Amino acid sequence: MNRSIALPGAPQGVPESVPPFDVDAQSAQPEDAENVRVPDAVLALPRTRKSRWPARLDLLQSLSGLFLALFLVAHMFFVSSILLGNDAFYTVARFFEAGWLFGTPKPLVVSGVVAVVLAIFVLHAWLALRKFPANFKQYRMFAAHKSRLRHGDTKLWWVQLWTGFALFFLGTVHLYGMLTQPELIGPFESADRIWTGRMWPLYLVLLFAVEIHGSVGLYRLALKWGWFEGRNPDASRRRLRVAKTCFSLFFLTLGLVTLLAYMRLGAAHADRAGERYVPAVVVGNLATEN
Repeated sequence: MNRSIALPGAPQGVPESVPPFDVDAQSAQPEDAENVRVPDAVLALPRTRKSRWPARLDLLQSLSGLFLALFLVAHMFFVSSILLGNDAFYTVARFFEAGWLFGTPKPLVVSGVVAVVLAIFVLHAWLALRKFPANFKQYRMFAAHKSRLRHGDTKLWWVQLWTGFALFFLGTVHLYGMLTQPELIGPFESADRIWTGRMWPLYLVLLFAVEIHGSVGLYRLALKWGWFEGRNPDASRRRLRVAKTCFSLFFLTLGLVTLLAYMRLGAAHADRAGERYVPAVVVGNLATEN
């Protein structure tokens, strides 16, 4: 008695069920494998090759996320230079306008850097959208899965999803302002934008979204690619969680103190809003003596 198996999606002209072997099923033994003939219908089935593009896009998403996280760290230290004084922040702002290279500050250099960052930001967001729930049904499925699993890293991915969604709007607003008005980066100029321009609520929400998203992203990247992985994976994971928490607390604290400094400066300068900052001392050939 011969048995048959169903072949889902078989091409036209091929029967939906074919005998797997050209021998009697009861007499077929392992030692008879050399004498077993695979049906021509099975051999005629097309062989599909798995695409490597999902893996490539995943790698590109990781690289773009790493770049943005490192840029975030550098950017936070740059803007927090206001804590060292108005002249310190003025010097940093003029440095990125490449006055040391061209002799005079060139705000368009800042616009060029921001354009590159904005392009990578949009690319990273587009790559991340591939993994977002595509509809309400998928959203409910993942929410139910998360509730049943009760896994810390799954919840972190959920947090990263929502903070990333917020960043797509909040971050774009900030980057667009820096792209189109790079000359308005300075102690008075930035403080006026934050306080008199009433941008501080946006920057406050942006601060929490970007710092949490960045710290969770670096944590998940380290787990995904095996960075800092020791002999004990559980211990390594615990150390990474501690590092993630410390990263978030440090940069959130630094960001809040920096934002408060800009708000206080903007409030004190509100009656002269729009006035450009003139440094109190000469710093090389980048500043003008008051």
